[in-house]
This record gives sequence, structure tokens and C-alpha cells, in this order.
Amino acid sequence: MSKLLALIILAMMAIQVIKPLGLPGLKRRRDCWKLAVAALAAISMTALLGHQW
Repeated sequence: MSKLLALIILAMMAIQVIKPLGLPGLKRRRDCWKLAVAALAAISMTALLGHQW
């Protein structure tokens, strides 16, 4: 699951650099780092939840 999530986030980051997504907080090309922080948090949560069970 975390690999799929990582691929989706990487695709979103690439699209953000080429053409901004226009979502709140993602209006500029340089806002790509926000997606990286969100990806780190999401992958950490999936890893923690996956190892807990």
C-alpha cells in the first residue's frame, strides 16, 4: 500500500512542478514541498498501522 501511495504522490509532485494543481495551498510550482511533507506523513502512518496489526 505504501508503494502505491508513494507512486501517486510522486506523480502529483511531477504534475505540480509542470502545471500547478490549483488546490488550496498548491497554487504555485514551488509548493511541491508541501506534497512531499504530506507524503512523508501518509507513508509513515501506513507503515505504523501496517506493523501494528
